[in-house]
Amino acid sequence: MQGKIVAVCTSKNKGERKKNVGEANLLVGLGLEGDAHAGFQHRQVSLLAVESIEKMRQKGLDVHPGDFAENLTTEGINLPALPIGTKLKIGDVLMEVSQIGKECHNRCSIYYQAGDCVMPKEGIFAIVVTGGRVANGDTLEVIENV
Repeated sequence: MQGKIVAVCTSKNKGERKKNVGEANLLVGLGLEGDAHAGFQHRQVSLLAVESIEKMRQKGLDVHPGDFAENLTTEGINLPALPIGTKLKIGDVLMEVSQIGKECHNRCSIYYQAGDCVMPKEGIFAIVVTGGRVANGDTLEVIENV
């Protein structure tokens, strides 16, 4: 199963929208270099599909990649259907899915900024097993479904 990376997003502070920086390094055991969430145990990298963002657009929200505080915006893969332990490959980078969805805070700042949040239901998290560069347009490959 293959998809692609639509956006690589970072933020300096937690709880804010991330900006598409185009490319960045994924660091083993940490996450996206320069991101406020790097090093957050089993939630080192957050992923959300552009298809999920499109659902929010259809509800009338003006939202874009990074607005739900995801690090990697993807296209073409049903992320929440991937089991924990699934391996994801982007070039030389290898990640392992560590969590599906998350418990949302009591209407976090993302909710108030965007008007809704799909991250708790449709976002996933991964740990970085092998680091490397990731960029917009890169192929995202599901290489193992555990």
